[in-house]
Amino acid sequence: MTDAQGRRLHACARALAPGATIVEIGSFRGRSAIVLALAAPAGTRIVCIDPHAGSDRGPQEFAPDAELGDADTAAFAANLAAAGVADRVEHVRAFSDAPAAFAAVPGPVELLYVDGAHRYGPALADLTDWGARVAPGGTLLVHDTFSSVGVTLATLRRLLPDPAWSYAGRDGSLARWVRTAGGPPSWAARAADAARVLGQLPWFARNVLLKAVLLARLRPLARLLGHGPADGPWPY
Repeated sequence: MTDAQGRRLHACARALAPGATIVEIGSFRGRSAIVLALAAPAGTRIVCIDPHAGSDRGPQEFAPDAELGDADTAAFAANLAAAGVADRVEHVRAFSDAPAAFAAVPGPVELLYVDGAHRYGPALADLTDWGARVAPGGTLLVHDTFSSVGVTLATLRRLLPDPAWSYAGRDGSLARWVRTAGGPPSWAARAADAARVLGQLPWFARNVLLKAVLLARLRPLARLLGHGPADGPWPY
């Protein structure tokens, strides 16, 4: 998560009315949860859903590891406590498609932040099943859009053609969508929306190429693509 992405999370949470619900899919060790909890007005319910299974912690990490998962859970709790927001956050240690996760949030969601498993199947399920919970006028933030192949394909299939969603821009790879309120948008508005989304695909292609270059340890080529030491290990 970059500074700009953190500011976007903060701004979206701060704009909510008291009594709203925030759901985060994929919390890892709590950085984004802390940002949301510090920004949200009093009375906001904040639910973080993460199985902490030791898998999907980062690029190329697919296999579960119970020891890593327990360490992440402990770090998540400790970080929230150190930030003074432990009492504001509910942690559901379950996969986002588990019945326990859905049962924990039976009502509408005003802000949904998705940073879960980046493979196509889980990403599509999160955008479909949890996206349906977002209230009209609510916000959906999707991390690693235009950076992860799975997340980008899921976004193009699920959100782009759906008139219920309007693309509202991005901060790096953090894409922002708004669930439309009222009637469906006009065809002209939808076409303009699609053009804005498809206009990000060259940046997506650059990021995919950059990831391949970084995996191949071709640092000079990565620098030619505009990736420097200050950008972190991956394009975000």
